Amino acid sequence: MPIGVPRVPFRSPGEEDASWVDINRLYRERLLFLGQEVDNELSNQLIGLMVYLTIEDRNRELYVFINSPGGWVIPGIAVYDTMQFVPPDVHTICMGLAASMGSFVLVGGEITKRLAFPHARVMIHQPASSFYESQTGEFVLEAEELLNLRETITMVYVQRTGKSFWVVSEDMERDVFMSATEAQAHGIVDLVAVE
Repeated sequence: MPIGVPRVPFRSPGEEDASWVDINRLYRERLLFLGQEVDNELSNQLIGLMVYLTIEDRNRELYVFINSPGGWVIPGIAVYDTMQFVPPDVHTICMGLAASMGSFVLVGGEITKRLAFPHARVMIHQPASSFYESQTGEFVLEAEELLNLRETITMVYVQRTGKSFWVVSEDMERDVFMSATEAQAHGIVDLVAVE
């Protein structure tokens, strides 16, 4: 966080002492940003902000602006799951690039409220791992987990894009880059912003 970001006291239910939570004007307007690789720290910050803002006002919609090269699978799924869990609709807006887990978060926005800027790029592919670093027994376990994650991610794309399992599976075999209009045709976004 930049120096000088205002903080407000927030006390979780059941806790005696309040902790200080960073909040600034953009957060107050419910504008959140995924502007880097998704990792545990960023995922936890976004989740915390979505939950905090939902507690503050459960009816006011959230907006997640995405310009991300992707990142870790489990933290990305955690952000997606939180978007589905919080009561307010979550708009997702792709500006720049939504690749890999960035596109997964993008497709997780409320259907009809997913937008891409005209020159944005979207990329989907299958989850990757570091098999070459594992021993044989670990390799088998990791391969099984990776197949489960791939199926989970594929099913989310199928449900949220309206494309068949076969089409999504084929697309995920390699890096598939799309323009904003191609992402709209694929069902990842609903609208392309007008210049």
